Amino acid sequence: MSEKFQIEREVVLSATPEQVFAAVTDGLAGWLFPGSPPPADGTPDESGTRALVWDAPNHLHTRTDGEGGWFNALEHIIEARDGGTTVVRYVHSGVFADDWDTQFDAAGKHTDFYLHSLGQYLEHFAGRPVTYVAAPGTGASQFPGAVDKLHAALGLTSDSEPGDKITLDIPGLAPVEGEVDYLEGQFVGIRTADSLLRFYAREPWGMPVAAAHHVFAPDADAEALTKAWNAWLDGVYA
Repeated sequence: MSEKFQIEREVVLSATPEQVFAAVTDGLAGWLFPGSPPPADGTPDESGTRALVWDAPNHLHTRTDGEGGWFNALEHIIEARDGGTTVVRYVHSGVFADDWDTQFDAAGKHTDFYLHSLGQYLEHFAGRPVTYVAAPGTGASQFPGAVDKLHAALGLTSDSEPGDKITLDIPGLAPVEGEVDYLEGQFVGIRTADSLLRFYAREPWGMPVAAAHHVFAPDADAEALTKAWNAWLDGVYA
């Protein structure tokens, strides 16, 4: 049975409203995943998504409608604050077709990680060209406790916390040096000098452990990075 849901968050970001609006429209690949906003005039794009409100840089509200009353809507209400910061009220609403509790839990926890990544992008990499690297994972990682195996492969322990320095040896790549910027539940974020590395241990929701990285190095080789990270993640669960 289909039921509506609504997820609300409010975050303070170290950026201007203009930078935030750019990030949630044309800059999605820098912190979320590649995508383009619908036309500002409200005309639906190829997916059927349309802008209900496009008031740059203060308010963005988009919605996709489907059959049987299904919809998915995202809203960002953006307001400048003192000290060069901006507060964003984020609302994600829509309909889950089935398994409501599981989908709501997954969506809420992914939301927290995504909004953290938005803050990291705005603070460290805003406006820079980005190479998006996806490692979708293997079905072999869909078992209880798969997140523990991910932590071990990343060199994390029960004492690890955000701010810890970390070095990874990924075959085919130069040593990866950075620091943990997110370590919560099923998710790990590592920020390097030129990238946001994101790991999603999604086994509680019936999906493989995956990685999605945002690389801002001007000489990034998308093919080599994708091959290396996919091979590494597959090897963790071989």
